[in-house]
Amino acid sequence: MPQTGLMMNRPLLISGILEHGAAQHGDQEIVSRETHGPLHRYTYADAAHRARQLANALAQRGLQAGSAVGSIAWNNHRHLEAYFAVSGSGMVMHTCNPRLHPQQLIYVINHAEDEVVLFDASFAPLVKGIAAHCPKVRAWVCLADATNTPTIDGVSVLNYEDLIAQQSPAFVWPDLDEATGAALCYTSGTTGNPKGVLYSHRAIVLDATTACMPDVLGLSKQETILPVVPMFHVNAWCIPYAALLAGAKLVLPGPKLDGPNLFELMDTEQVTISAGVPTIWIGLIQHVEQNNLRFAHMKRTCVGGSAMPMALIAKFMDNYGVEVRHGWGMTETTAVATMSSLSRADRQKPAAEQHAIVAKQGKAVSGIEIKVVDENGLTLPRDGSSQGELMVRGQWIVERYFKAEETALVNGWFPTGDIATIDAHGTMQIRDRTKDVIKTGGEWISSIDLENAAMGHPAVAMAAVIGVKHPKWDERPLLFIVCKPGESVEKQAILDFLATQVAKWWVPDDVVFLASLPVGGTGKVQKNDLRKDYGGVFS
Repeated sequence: MPQTGLMMNRPLLISGILEHGAAQHGDQEIVSRETHGPLHRYTYADAAHRARQLANALAQRGLQAGSAVGSIAWNNHRHLEAYFAVSGSGMVMHTCNPRLHPQQLIYVINHAEDEVVLFDASFAPLVKGIAAHCPKVRAWVCLADATNTPTIDGVSVLNYEDLIAQQSPAFVWPDLDEATGAALCYTSGTTGNPKGVLYSHRAIVLDATTACMPDVLGLSKQETILPVVPMFHVNAWCIPYAALLAGAKLVLPGPKLDGPNLFELMDTEQVTISAGVPTIWIGLIQHVEQNNLRFAHMKRTCVGGSAMPMALIAKFMDNYGVEVRHGWGMTETTAVATMSSLSRADRQKPAAEQHAIVAKQGKAVSGIEIKVVDENGLTLPRDGSSQGELMVRGQWIVERYFKAEETALVNGWFPTGDIATIDAHGTMQIRDRTKDVIKTGGEWISSIDLENAAMGHPAVAMAAVIGVKHPKWDERPLLFIVCKPGESVEKQAILDFLATQVAKWWVPDDVVFLASLPVGGTGKVQKNDLRKDYGGVFS
């Protein structure tokens, strides 16, 4: 009979992350670009001091364990304090995506039963439009001081600094069960209402700890990390927690996520690691190229959310000496589930082969298992070519959606909706979303591969592909192109270029040139919008 281990049974809690950061790395710096004014600088110890004050303020307003606190905010130091104060108190931190349609934002605030909502001043017009439709919200708190807190007609607004000013910095964090709900994020809700994922303390602590590993984000007190990924999107991939665990300097970029502002922050704060979606890196590289700049300190960038074009990977790695790590995760996986990184042997290979390795979504991190299955649920071989739906299970994977009565799992695995392959070494590659893959004449075309091929053209800044109904072939690909500033290209030139990159029958039937692509709050191209406007029938 197995014996029980004779070890302490201490819960994994978010409050433990905060107090560890304050006690062991208390003088480490947090730099925050505010909605108003200059950069804000303080330390981990300062953040913990103010987080305890916020915990006292929320308790004084009658919030209890289990209460939900919403946020509509950018990556900044007050938002960070709320991450720890709310969850550490046993309440639920509900980060709201401000780029949801207002009706969806109203839905998620009401569905979560938020009692207090914290918001940045720049979102005052949004709050004005939704406040009357959120009856359970007892207080709207602007993440600012009194001077920078706007007046909103019909809404009683508190300011954050006055809220915490008179509160004690002493707070006894409750000794919670580690399975207690800590944070709540909703899916982007491209069809129907968004679905909530309620993360436990245990899931967040385990994921954040794994993120620090050398072949994941590789965080330590020698590093400076700038999470471009928003704190309202899957907890900024758990970087706010991971940074405090590792003792890394944390740089929060606020609302200015354009190439010039990001580069300036990376340069002046000596950022060594960053993380975000490909659309961010496209804008950054364009700024760097146009102004003949170099990255003086950046060592690596971690990419997720959608596939990073091979041409962009090559620019970062070959032209600027910045390692690219490609990861995969989703709202339902807390954050990172797989990550690509080059092994010692990989680094001896030609550059093009290294780019191809990095372009894949990599290996499952410790604590996560993956497989691909066919339409009958049978596990497909790990041969790098058999593609099916990606299934995932592990220690920080959703079991069911918030307030749902039924499990989201199929035979203990979560169906991701991604089409993928896994090779003999365990490396996973996303081939497409089940809703985006194009079936033409009984064969499959990957919209991701086509987009990456189009992005290889020197005049192309962004590309997107959708399937359009066809009377003979069922579906055919339609390509959307956004050209780089000052560049232009003819449709036939794009099609001729693609004919050298992909199979002939993959070449799109038409090309549409746009000034910009519709992009959602998480940086992903909104293909549903393209389908609505262009998804008719090819003649």
